[in-house]
Amino acid sequence: MEKNNFERVLSRKDVLALAFGAMIGWGWVVLAGSWVEKAGALGAMIAFLFGGIMVLFVGLTYAELTSAMPKCGGEHVFSHRALGPNISFICTWAIILGYVSVVAFEAVALPTVVEYLFPHYIKFKMYSIAGYDVYFTWVLLGVLSSMAITIVNYFGVKPAAFLQWVLTLFITLIGLSFFGGALVNGSPANMQPLFTDGVKGVFTVAVMTPFMYVGFDVIPQAAEEIDMPFDKIGKILILSVIMAVFWYIMIIIGVSLAMDSTSISASNLVTADAMGSVFNGSTIASKIMIIGGIGGIITSWNSFFVGGSRAIYSMAHSKMLPSFLGKIHPQYKTPTNAVLLIGILSTLAPLLGRKMLVWLVDAGGLTIVVAYLIVSISFLVLRKKEPNMPRPYKVKNGILVGNIAVILSFAIIVLYAPGAPAALIWPYEWSIIIGWSILGIVFYIWAKLSYNDFGLHEFHLDIKS
Repeated sequence: MEKNNFERVLSRKDVLALAFGAMIGWGWVVLAGSWVEKAGALGAMIAFLFGGIMVLFVGLTYAELTSAMPKCGGEHVFSHRALGPNISFICTWAIILGYVSVVAFEAVALPTVVEYLFPHYIKFKMYSIAGYDVYFTWVLLGVLSSMAITIVNYFGVKPAAFLQWVLTLFITLIGLSFFGGALVNGSPANMQPLFTDGVKGVFTVAVMTPFMYVGFDVIPQAAEEIDMPFDKIGKILILSVIMAVFWYIMIIIGVSLAMDSTSISASNLVTADAMGSVFNGSTIASKIMIIGGIGGIITSWNSFFVGGSRAIYSMAHSKMLPSFLGKIHPQYKTPTNAVLLIGILSTLAPLLGRKMLVWLVDAGGLTIVVAYLIVSISFLVLRKKEPNMPRPYKVKNGILVGNIAVILSFAIIVLYAPGAPAALIWPYEWSIIIGWSILGIVFYIWAKLSYNDFGLHEFHLDIKS
């Protein structure tokens, strides 16, 4: 295996754009209306504040560990050092499904969103999957978009970060314009009812929030490419989470000021209609909001592309996956084969239709939280096992923070159980979890037979250096 030779080229601005851009994504354009419907205006805000606090505790554990071990791979590095190769494999394999599911879904989301701007571009039906008709032009747009994102990531993380920064700035300006218009032209009377369905409504929305905040964990994946003091990395990670909390609350306020409950129920794309409403019914304003949503798809897509490829690289580098996935391009300094693998999966995704990708994302949501739980446990273990390890960014009251992060992560996992609010669908989504687990076991056994324990021990020494 060749020696790791990433280049530290990501600035503070790049890192913030990668994390914040990943977290704001596209979901707010589609789902903000349903949040207000389910919990009421104030109830939805409380739900996102509560969800943000939960994610912030997990984010604090990430912040300390990333500054202490700024190596490519994030979760893989943390869990390997704290809990050994077995648990590390489970943790990284789990987060990879989460990343791959988001990347694949964005390849489906983009051609779907474009329908709102050009409703007649869908032509030439090919087949149906799970009741969803798949059209040639729809697939073609998803495939071409995926190829473009793959090319950007192939030629270096810096071009990907530049694209991320431009689009994140664009989305932020649109969101602030919407919020300002709602404050000036919206009506406080539209915010009634402040609560819908009481505590149950707040809880229903709170269950969704951790997965709207997923994305800060891309920072540790690319830690070896970040050019800034290690203590600042942790601060940027926490800042990105706080910014995302403010963003979602801002959007909820804007929507609830702009439209009353009747108008929200009647709208197919609430945030776009709300944007038009606060600018005197302008269809141009609505389309600008949709374009902002497309920008959100690309920022999320791009960030998880970076995170997924680095996670795959780190597993290959520690000899848990085939060695060719651990190759670094001599010129572009990117894990090119890992990038190409993610690109292939993303490019094939539109052929599967929409329903299958929704199942994939739901299953990936569970595995992401499993990784969060393992990282939180790793944080506590390292605090006890290696109290003198240099921690440029050290969390105050770390044991308390770590325990809260473990409890909250476990509580979220329970919500996926049968009969719970976020229960996975049987057999579709559980089949994905089971199939991914079986594939992981195959790779794990293959790694043990091929490399024995020497390669894993070698990696363990490397991450301690």
